[in-house]
Amino acid sequence: MTPVFAIGLATAAIAAIIVLIAYFRLNPFIVLFTVSLILALAAGMPPDKVVASFEAGAGHVLGHVGTVIALGTMLGKMLAESGGADRITITVSQAFGKSKLDWAMMLIGLIVGLPVFFEVGFVLLIPLAFVMAQRHNTPLLRLALPLGAALSVTHAMVPPHPATLLALQAYHANTGRTIFWGILVGIPTAILAGPIFARFVAPRIKIEGTNALGEQFTNRQVPEKLPSFTITVVTVLSPVILMLVGSIADVVTTPKTQANQLLHFIGNTDIALVLATILSFYVLGLARGFSRETILRFTNECLGPTALIMLLVGAGGGFGRELVDSGVSKTITDVALGAHVPLLVLAWLLAVVVRVACGSATVAMSTASSIAGPILLKAHGVSPELMVLVTGAGSVAFGPMNDAGFWQMKEYLGLTVPQTIKTWSAVETLIAFFGLAFCLLLAQFIS
Repeated sequence: MTPVFAIGLATAAIAAIIVLIAYFRLNPFIVLFTVSLILALAAGMPPDKVVASFEAGAGHVLGHVGTVIALGTMLGKMLAESGGADRITITVSQAFGKSKLDWAMMLIGLIVGLPVFFEVGFVLLIPLAFVMAQRHNTPLLRLALPLGAALSVTHAMVPPHPATLLALQAYHANTGRTIFWGILVGIPTAILAGPIFARFVAPRIKIEGTNALGEQFTNRQVPEKLPSFTITVVTVLSPVILMLVGSIADVVTTPKTQANQLLHFIGNTDIALVLATILSFYVLGLARGFSRETILRFTNECLGPTALIMLLVGAGGGFGRELVDSGVSKTITDVALGAHVPLLVLAWLLAVVVRVACGSATVAMSTASSIAGPILLKAHGVSPELMVLVTGAGSVAFGPMNDAGFWQMKEYLGLTVPQTIKTWSAVETLIAFFGLAFCLLLAQFIS
């Protein structure tokens, strides 16, 4: 497969998805499924492997993201119905003031996003954005985009995220210095891509129609007596705390022992979320006077609006897998590798290419670092820590439609495909380019 053909094929597929969904108003799942199959066949994949590849990609993504969305939505529902979201909203609003709610959401995202995946942090915190937007008559995008930007920055640039840890190993970088430089680069990047950009774009995007997912967080009777701020925050942060415990298991216990395995187990994303959700059933449910039947109704009714999200997330994973299995992704990556550019830029470019080709930021970061790592060993004067950061910045570039986060943002916020591109894809692109720019600036002073 020639590079020109591979790039043209990928470009045509992405353009077809945009036109068919945005202009012809076709069902997004059908479009993603059909375009994925046509792309694979056009790339020369055997027909008997085309469908299997799509199913494998969709299943791999949904195996994790589907569980996260379901549990996170239940936890968010309990947070909303108990008045916990209102309590956090009132406390944060009083601390920051109405004019700086977007900065508050960014700060919350940076803190919660440190030890959790983007998908987990988003479903945990998006109810707060809905409630804040309604209470203070603020555009939802002005709060949701800073939240998403902060979560994306920490996911890409600050350990202990799995992809970041893989990059640390590939580049033989120092963990402490990576965290320090990651925070130093990540904060201004999140500010520019979050509150500042949101204030520019939010007035220009009109969200039409009703948002079924948002209504379940806002169209409800607020309890007269709200739960305490401490109990609410501890409940929301409990999965974060459990995941953090799992990440330091090898430090506080001997590897392979029963205690070590137990800490790793409760620190697993799915286990941490299910434990936190069960905790919310008591502290935000039974302890607040809700009956078991009412809690069951809450958890059942909140899952309905997530069905389409899960389908689209899975379809995006299937599309990405077709690009990889058909060889289109590898061909495009080889083109980037053959370019003679500075090593920091090359690592960033490789991550960008893989990101566009397969959609996953984690795959983009791990793949790019595995390619650029051996090159770094032969280079001189390049900071391994900055290599981690630029690879992470490139891994979130463009927020493409084969990324689960694209469809998650679209459906949760009630956006159209063009609106999602103008907002969320733009946020991810700003993170990628500002992250690279700040790293290149730092490179002038450290090595």
